[in-house]
Amino acid sequence: MQSMASSSVSVAAIPERRRPAAIEFVRQIFVVMVKDLRAEFRTKEAINASLAFALVILLLFSFAFEEETTRDISGGLLWIVFAFAGTLILNRSFAREQPNDCLDALIAAPVPAAALFLGKALANYFLVLAVELVSLPVFGIFHNVNWTRQFWQLMVVVALGTWALTVIGTIFSALTVNIRLREVMLPMLTYPILIPALLAAMMLTTDLVAGKPIGPDTVSWLKMLIGFDIIYTAVSVVLVEVILVG
Repeated sequence: MQSMASSSVSVAAIPERRRPAAIEFVRQIFVVMVKDLRAEFRTKEAINASLAFALVILLLFSFAFEEETTRDISGGLLWIVFAFAGTLILNRSFAREQPNDCLDALIAAPVPAAALFLGKALANYFLVLAVELVSLPVFGIFHNVNWTRQFWQLMVVVALGTWALTVIGTIFSALTVNIRLREVMLPMLTYPILIPALLAAMMLTTDLVAGKPIGPDTVSWLKMLIGFDIIYTAVSVVLVEVILVG
């Protein structure tokens, strides 16, 4: 009886031992995320450049395409703007840590590489998402498009597509941080891998902006987008320590 009681106590104690480690991991992610958001909002370099770029491109596209053409290519137009504007933010993710050897200090800190990566990815995610949410009403005004007819489904697609862009951009930002031409190398590495996610987001967004909900014909694109997010997030978390530490 005593052995059974002791075994039950030890089994019951296992979750209690694991819980603090998980909570600490989440806390580290949150600390890194808040640090990056504070650093960006202090200077506003990347977000101002990204937002200005997105608005200028949307304005130029409004002169280049007629309203009917814009409705037909709305998904591709929006995600091209999102992808290029997002790169301006993602490129600064690890580059801002280079002065005063801050990146070396972060790598040497008692923080798992996965927590460092996820914290930076979440900070980038909120910054890119903020630029996109500002760009959507501007897109509707410049191109005379009512993009709110399937609002919540569109927000789901934007959230999933933005995470795909962010997770790939953040891991390649870590990979190219020490390269002299990282501004050129980051998009060259990011966009080819993003093709499946961007294609799915474009197809879904075009139908949703036109007022068509996600149905049997388009749900496969949604599944592809979700699968892309899960797979590449897991791969990035596994490989980030090798990329940062070597």
